[in-house]
Amino acid sequence: MINAGDTAFVLISAALVALMTPGLAFFYGGLVRRKNFLAIMMQSFVSMGVVTTIWVLVGYSLAFSGDVGGIIGNLDWIGLRHVGAEPGPWAPHIPAAAHFVFQEMFAIITPALITGAFADRVHFKSYLKFLVLWSLLVYIPLVHWIWGGGFLADWGALDFAGGMVVHTSAGFAALASVWVVGSRKFAPGERTLPHNVAFVALGTGLLWFGWFGFNAGSALEANGVAAQAFVNTDIAGSIAMCTWLFITWWKNGKPSLVGAFTGAVAGLACVTPTAGYVPTWAAFFIGVLAGSVCYLAVVFRERRQWDDALDVWAAHGVGGLMGTILLGAFAFLSVNAAGADGLFAGNAKFFGIQVASAFLVAAYAFVVTWLILKVLDRFEPVRVPDDMEQKGLDSEMSEEEAYVLS
Repeated sequence: MINAGDTAFVLISAALVALMTPGLAFFYGGLVRRKNFLAIMMQSFVSMGVVTTIWVLVGYSLAFSGDVGGIIGNLDWIGLRHVGAEPGPWAPHIPAAAHFVFQEMFAIITPALITGAFADRVHFKSYLKFLVLWSLLVYIPLVHWIWGGGFLADWGALDFAGGMVVHTSAGFAALASVWVVGSRKFAPGERTLPHNVAFVALGTGLLWFGWFGFNAGSALEANGVAAQAFVNTDIAGSIAMCTWLFITWWKNGKPSLVGAFTGAVAGLACVTPTAGYVPTWAAFFIGVLAGSVCYLAVVFRERRQWDDALDVWAAHGVGGLMGTILLGAFAFLSVNAAGADGLFAGNAKFFGIQVASAFLVAAYAFVVTWLILKVLDRFEPVRVPDDMEQKGLDSEMSEEEAYVLS
């Protein structure tokens, strides 16, 4: 039967997750140069329209209705057929429409995360094509594999709120996009610092606020698991922020506000797959590991000269991958309702499943993203010309300006 409290909780959580996409727009927008501010914001906001269309027509059905070989769903729910006020099989205490809209918000923000990697240098129309293809070929199959009854679910792999489905997939897709699109070009003496750190702060606040709905809402019930996920989310994000801040302070002699924000996002991404499955003390260690390991991933990326403009791979890819593996270590049956004990509780098999699943998802997202961009580039250049890149993408997209100083 429909539970009014659970329904209200999931709908509020969906609204919080919806707020994360505008938050991402401000976060990314503040980090880029001023001449690309509107372009990067538009890439986030347009996902709300394009992905919603896909999700309504075929996405939700392919992810959650039926099963074809453990790989993809079927079209029984095409156009939201049979998805309404009655409960569905994936959440029997809430209307199927509530489950749909909650999952829709995840589908919207995931490809938007990737845009931070190729910021400043991709045609808007190329991004629109990429957005459609990536949603259909990468995101929707991954949702089915893990949350829709696919083969990873049959293996026993767990992902509480999107460590594999969202963060690992987006992070390793971001890395593939950097390898295909190439590095940015800067004019001699051009400043490359974030153009508006206040917007980065605003975006971080909105993301963090929405993340409580992202993780706690994934319990799909207003219960103790949701409360545990909420607390773990707060702890891991906070500890990772402090860890990253102290590392950069020690290394550079000065604290970095942007560094603190990046650390918080890394911690939030890392705790996402574990949030409702691990005890509180584990969330503290997850925060420390996220803040330090993801920082080292940035250092590694810089030494390899991979121009991931906004460090999507380090924060989301490495964070999501590590969080999925740490779930295999820190899961305790006494905390979660998924029947999972991790390595520290004596279950080495579950740890192995998590490791194998995490790397499989990372490899799949990387390879398919690389192929999508290569195919698109064969028909029309994905990257803007050098003169347009120097001028800025805002001028290519529209005649609007982010700031009118007159």
